[in-house]
Amino acid sequence: MNSGEKKLCCGGNQHDAPAALQNVSQRGALGRYGPFAGLGILGWWLVYRELPRFAEWVTYSLFRLVQGTALADAVEFFVYDTPKVLMLLTLVVFGVGVIRSFFTAERTRRILAGKRESVGNVLAALLGIVTPFCSCSAVPLFIGFVTAGVPLGVTFSFLISAPMINEIALVLLYGLFGWKVAAIYLGTGLVIAILSGWVIGRLKMEPHVEAWVYKTTAGVSGAEEELDWSGRIHAGLDAVRDIVGRVWVYVVLGIAVGAGIHGYVPENFMASIMGKGAWWSVPLAVLIGIPMYSNAAGIIPVVQALLGKGAALGTVLAFMMAVIGLSLPETIILRKVLKPRLIATFIAVVGAGILLVGYLFNLLPLQEIVTTGRAIS
Repeated sequence: MNSGEKKLCCGGNQHDAPAALQNVSQRGALGRYGPFAGLGILGWWLVYRELPRFAEWVTYSLFRLVQGTALADAVEFFVYDTPKVLMLLTLVVFGVGVIRSFFTAERTRRILAGKRESVGNVLAALLGIVTPFCSCSAVPLFIGFVTAGVPLGVTFSFLISAPMINEIALVLLYGLFGWKVAAIYLGTGLVIAILSGWVIGRLKMEPHVEAWVYKTTAGVSGAEEELDWSGRIHAGLDAVRDIVGRVWVYVVLGIAVGAGIHGYVPENFMASIMGKGAWWSVPLAVLIGIPMYSNAAGIIPVVQALLGKGAALGTVLAFMMAVIGLSLPETIILRKVLKPRLIATFIAVVGAGILLVGYLFNLLPLQEIVTTGRAIS
């Protein structure tokens, strides 16, 4: 019997046994699921690669539509984008579900508690990308952060980043337009979240949080269960069932709207409304986007169609960020914990950041990266 076996059998080191067993369990899970994952990824890639030809066959061979007509363009857009977006969505939701198993809301709260505000703003914005968040969880997350001693500005950096820098939107933008557009979305979203939280922190808005929030006692959590790889894979599958099961209808509706824009809206008309030339296009896009209620997966096909019709990148980016980051439902929910003046400050600061992004990217010569990244023109 070697020394490692003695430690496990004779109790030479009581802490090594659970760790060793956990490592064995994780290796076993990877061994069981690894081949299936490899085959699944290969099959996914083979199907994904054939989608353009499939869309052409359905449009021109099965439906016998005339190439170049508005109806044919709309149908090809819909038949191509629907499976493409849903396949991308399934893949990214599974991956993010696995990643999120490492970053629970409680663990995020502990990481941010006690951090200096400047460091905390950056860290909170980064954690917002991978931490579970939706409009309905805005209030409990806000209460938990504040009662745990997280500064108000840092809390807002997280609350802004989590919905705005949506991982689904990030991956779909990469799949539809390439890494440059996705990087622009990621970078600008992070800057807005960091600077907006920092500004709100400098304004000393703590008195404008409802008084009952500060009287709430932060819950004392017990030890968190450490998942093995089998558990993390199941977390990814659960995320696919939950998220894709809830949003696929919005995805299809968004693609249908995008197909209509792509096939029937004149290019000159869209360029005149959301092009670089109209100074009022960016604030108009933000005003239109705020009251809209849509998730990232549903709005991306509309973004694709708008860009395809000549809308300016900055204007469309501002529209998308307003829909995702300044949604009316989240603002209404936050009223439970914030007084009107702080809500107005939140909307004004974030809205100003989005406007600045829209104007900046309309001035920069970036339109060609959209054209080269678009799959169907």
